[in-house]
Amino acid sequence: MITLERIQMRLAEAIKQSGMTQSELAKKLGVKHQQISCYIKGQKMPAIDTLANLCKILDVDTNYILCQD
Repeated sequence: MITLERIQMRLAEAIKQSGMTQSELAKKLGVKHQQISCYIKGQKMPAIDTLANLCKILDVDTNYILCQD
């Protein structure tokens, strides 16, 4: 089952594994640092295009982030 909590956990894990700071990731993604923080805390879900770009930057499959594995 897809839950925001599982997506949040997988996204946070992918960011941690990338070795990038939230600020570095935000800059590459073209968003504010606070936006990345909201994604990690589960306060917001990224838009579909933002999620696709985020996964590309993190080199992680969107299906994994969306718990479709």
